[in-house]
Amino acid sequence: MMLCKDMPMEMRNGTTVQEFILEGFPAIQHLGKILFLVHLLAYLASMAGNAVIVTITCADSRLHTPMYFFLSIFSFLECGVVSAVIPKLLVIFLLDRKIISFLACFIQAFVFLFLGAAGFLLIAVMSLDQYVAICKPLHYTTIMNPKTCFLLVTACFTLAFPLISGMVIKVSQLSFCGPHVIPHFFCDVGPLIHLSCSDSRSAEMLAFALALVILLTSLIITIIAYSNIVVTIVRLPSARERQKAFSTCSSHLIVLSLMYGSCVFIYVKPKQRNRLDSNREAALVNTVVTPLLNPVIYTLRNKQVHQALRETMCRMKISR
Repeated sequence: MMLCKDMPMEMRNGTTVQEFILEGFPAIQHLGKILFLVHLLAYLASMAGNAVIVTITCADSRLHTPMYFFLSIFSFLECGVVSAVIPKLLVIFLLDRKIISFLACFIQAFVFLFLGAAGFLLIAVMSLDQYVAICKPLHYTTIMNPKTCFLLVTACFTLAFPLISGMVIKVSQLSFCGPHVIPHFFCDVGPLIHLSCSDSRSAEMLAFALALVILLTSLIITIIAYSNIVVTIVRLPSARERQKAFSTCSSHLIVLSLMYGSCVFIYVKPKQRNRLDSNREAALVNTVVTPLLNPVIYTLRNKQVHQALRETMCRMKISR
């Protein structure tokens, strides 16, 4: 790497990397077929669960509420995140094909980071929605009207797009003259910055700053919202209502802890070269575990969703 940095610019440009090799999980690659099956089942289950949420939210008028609107958008984002990463991982496990072109690598990085950033901003919005619904129930319909909901979702995408696209473009403009093996199972900014043979300090600091802005801002809003929700729940007169509310909140908080914990571990560090090996295991949480848990935690345990599912299935049987 040091030799590469000392090379003249002309020579560096002449040895530009055209493709990368995704290392995957070399220590367990001999279990490729078993890992392929496990991750394939997890991928299909998470896609099916999130697709069901989007479908029934659109199909059932009783679910045309702000909460389910936000959840359907979140499920859509989850489908996009796992589809950006897992199919290539399945190919690595089954066929040991690890090569990815320069363009495809940065497209994958952009899609994953853009949808992920929009998802975390949306989590903050969903937390605020929960806060208003529980702590300000009399004003809920006035505050969370359809126009406000649409503007909040639009803001999540509008904020995430220029931030992520700017960072990915900056990283793509770094010099990559070798080695070209990415110590990860997908293209992420940290490993890509690590492979650069040019001065990458500004790209590192930009990635760090964006992680702070997106993750910590979203996390602070979520913590404040759920803190107020917990205080309101404690004041409920009925013990049964308190138990039910705490059960729902605790499930949400477990998933949120996994998501925020893994992403803070991966991205909130000024030096992107640190902990690259352990980043792989942490990334599995957001690409495999939480997309599988989210449909169960957020909606599929809900009686209203169960009823909508049963009625939708009945209508499908009758139409046949």
